[in-house]
Amino acid sequence: MRTGKRSKKTHRLETNRKQRSQSKMAERPEDLNLPNAVITRIIKEALPDGVNVSKEARSAISRAASVFVLYATSCANNFAMKGKRKTLNAGDVLSAMEEMEFQRFVPLLKDSLEAYKKGQKGKKEASEQKRKEKDKKTDSEENDKSREEENEEEERMEEEETKEGEEEEAED
Repeated sequence: MRTGKRSKKTHRLETNRKQRSQSKMAERPEDLNLPNAVITRIIKEALPDGVNVSKEARSAISRAASVFVLYATSCANNFAMKGKRKTLNAGDVLSAMEEMEFQRFVPLLKDSLEAYKKGQKGKKEASEQKRKEKDKKTDSEENDKSREEENEEEERMEEEETKEGEEEEAED
């Protein structure tokens, strides 16, 4: 093996790794924009009835929102990196909002986060309850089948005893 130089295999592996990491990124700036339907819905909810928004304005708002998301993500990532983590968490995002001087939104975001957590907890509890009910129903059905099988077995035995009794009487 050559010293001081990379082998072809090492070069190929590094090239593949770079290509994979680049493929995760957007190829065009337009790929970073939020969906138009989402932007339109947010705009309609934020404005009073009867206010129209031009296509150019929607496009500008979409680009601005995308830039904001990218900037907030970058700031939150810095907090995660300071904590020697690769995963961003809600605390990182809240800290990023404060760093970006959006402190006044932090209490609202915390409230929204709590509401989200409660909703998720409620869904989880409902799912567990549904699973328990299903298990009970399955157990009940299995017990019913067991009882039916026992009853059928008893009936067969009674029929056999009756037949045997009849055969004995016929022989006498």
